[in-house]
Parts: sequence; structure tokens; C-alpha cells
Amino acid sequence: MQSSCRPGLRIKCAAEVKSSETKQAGAASNGKADKEPEYYEVTLQKPLGIRFSRGGDGGAYVVRTDPKIGNTDPQVEVGDKIAQVSASFGTDIWEAQNFGQVMYAIKTRNGDVYLKMKRNYGDTAGLMGEELSDSQKQWQNERRGGNYGMGTKEMQAANYRNRKETEKKRRELFDIALGKFRKNDIQGALQDFEEVISMEPKNYLGDDFSRITQIYRVAQYNLACCYAAIDQVDAGLEALGEALAAGFEQFGKVRSDPNLDSLRTSPKFKMLIDSYDEPVINDNAIKAIKNLFSFGKKNNDDD
Repeated sequence: MQSSCRPGLRIKCAAEVKSSETKQAGAASNGKADKEPEYYEVTLQKPLGIRFSRGGDGGAYVVRTDPKIGNTDPQVEVGDKIAQVSASFGTDIWEAQNFGQVMYAIKTRNGDVYLKMKRNYGDTAGLMGEELSDSQKQWQNERRGGNYGMGTKEMQAANYRNRKETEKKRRELFDIALGKFRKNDIQGALQDFEEVISMEPKNYLGDDFSRITQIYRVAQYNLACCYAAIDQVDAGLEALGEALAAGFEQFGKVRSDPNLDSLRTSPKFKMLIDSYDEPVINDNAIKAIKNLFSFGKKNNDDD
């Protein structure tokens, strides 16, 4: 669905932005044209046909746009970054602070979703991280040339340090989110758990050859509990499904945890959990046996 101007929600409508985007941001300087960042605005009905991922700066970047999976807009391109997003409720607009906050706002929004996007013209560098340092450039040059030198060694050491530092920050953020949930700060917990999930390392391989970290599974489950607490059933079931698909196997907890009570009101809940944990008493098998032996049926013989 294409965007439409909604004065009560927007700062300025898409038509105004479109005209301003065509202006040049300045004259050429030292042979290069200085350009101001360009933005555009869209308002979309849910479900969105746009998928996002966490960038190196912690922001939310477009990684897929597909009208087959939901509503999108022709302006949206892979690599574009969310600058502003409509709040969960009402007409407020939030500055996009981090990936977790943006996902929380979109998932809990009851109505159309407003997005102010920074246009990156298909450049996905923001998804990879900050601008390369001199050592990173040296490492890339060595890799292209098939060499193994000081740049490669330095890069490997830096990557290891960064990975360990990220793991530490992620664990600390998980504990903070859990503390917020226990204090009934559901909004804060939701944003932090979404951020924890977005920090899942790429190409992870655990000591047990698992491709997914344990903290990811538990964070998805806790996310489901948070959405259940504010009666966001669809978002809660989505998070629970992600937890189960990632290998969360505490099925007894899933079936009995009071934090998931609101999700159990949906018929989708039983279908979801049964697809991963087949109940001991299989209703379909019992029905088949009853039909086979005609249990509970009246005898229609004429004798």
C-alpha cells in the first residue's frame, strides 16, 4: 500500500518531501558534490512487507521489501534506515534510537505505521558497520591478494576483542531487560529484549555445534511473555514461534507459564506448541480408534 498524508500523525506529507528531495544540497567542493541526507515518509497498514535488520550503528535498516508478504511502498529500498517511527499509541512520533525500540513500536502499533526513512540508494554499508579503519583496509587488501600479514593478524585480534565485548554487553542488556520485566516495566523490557535478539552473531557456531545462541532462544521466549503481558497476542505468538524454532524445549513451561495466559486464548497457541511437542494423548489417534471399533456409536443392526 502506498503512503498517504495524515496531518494528525505526520510532520510533513510525502508530497512535500518529494519536492525537497530534488534540490541539490550544495555546490561541488574539491571536485565532489556535498549532499545533505535525503529522507522520505511513508504510512503503511500492517502487516508490513518490509523486513529490517540491525546495522553496525544499532539502527534499523531495510533488508527486504516484498509486496507479497505485506504492505510496502515503491520508495523503500534495501539499505534505507529508519529515522523516525510512529509511537505504539496515538499520534506521537519517536526518533529512532535503536533497533529494539523501532521493532517494539512497529509490533505494538494499533493502526497504520508511519516511517521516516533515510535514503541510502541501495548502499548496505550501514548493515556492515562503521567506515573501515586503516587496519581493516589493509586486511581487505591482503585478503584480495591472498597474503597473510600484519593487517590480517591485527584484524583477527580486533575481531576477537570486539566479539567478546559484544557478548558481554549483550548479556548485561539481557539482565537489565529481565529486571525491567520483573518490575513490570514491560515497555522497557520489550525494547531491550528486541535489542538483545538483534545482536545475535552471524555465522555463530557453539561448542555443541549449535548455530543459535542460548541467549537468543531465551530472549525470544521472554519477548513472548512481554507481549502476552500487554495482550499483543499475534506478536507474542510470533516470538514464541521463533523461540521454539530456535530450539527452546521447555515445553512444560510453555504450556503452564502464567505469563503466557493471554496467548493461550488463541487457537493458534495449541497448534503451535503441539507442532513441537506432540501431546501424550493424541486426540486424532483416539478418534481413529473409536471409529475403527465403533465405540460410542449406536448399533443399527436390524436383528
